[in-house]
Amino acid sequence: MERISFNDIPKGMFEKLRDLETFIENSGINRKIEFLIKLRVSQINGCAYCVDMHYKELKHLKETELRLYSLNVWRDTHYFSDLERAVLDYAEELTNIKNTPLNEAIYTKLLDFYTREEICFISLIITQINTWNRLMKSFGFTPGNYEVQNL
Repeated sequence: MERISFNDIPKGMFEKLRDLETFIENSGINRKIEFLIKLRVSQINGCAYCVDMHYKELKHLKETELRLYSLNVWRDTHYFSDLERAVLDYAEELTNIKNTPLNEAIYTKLLDFYTREEICFISLIITQINTWNRLMKSFGFTPGNYEVQNL
């Protein structure tokens, strides 16, 4: 049920969030990794709108059905690379943030694959999708209608 329509959103709000998306897109982080993060975080947060969107984006990038439907159980599969596992672990850790320090081993594992600057971008991707998830859930946007544009 839509609680807030697109027309009710304050002018400039989505534009500012889209500016961050453009900043992320220009970061050099692999788009498939970006969308894997976004899909996994959206699954954790139960955001049907964003799950639909990022599932479709990954399909557009030729991601396999096997990996897509196994993403929520990625730890129990062999379908994800060590890099992807490090990123997914970090995404889950940062999304399920608690009143405790982040797990240092999870962060340190990222350093096997990314520079500190790239980890900043990975962190931004995670926090940005958490923002989108919370907005979409609170606004009640209807899932299922997203169509992938050029990526």
